Amino acid sequence: MDLHSKTFTILLLCVFTVLVNLPFGHARAKTKRYSLRWFLYIHIPIPLIFIARTLSHIEFKYIPLLVLAAITGQILGGKLEF
Repeated sequence: MDLHSKTFTILLLCVFTVLVNLPFGHARAKTKRYSLRWFLYIHIPIPLIFIARTLSHIEFKYIPLLVLAAITGQILGGKLEF
């Protein structure tokens, strides 16, 4: 994989991570803090992101970037007004 396609793949994976976490962040913001549902809304997107990262053959060293994208999606989702 050349540098440009790898960079595009990482960017696309970050955007996917933010978008997946938006609805879960929105739902999390409306539940009682530290409840089971609150915990699940944070953790349910993780397997989806893991599968996407694995299928795209992105190395482990990019996981901190994906964690930052997931946190961003959760925070932005919590601020969304539908």
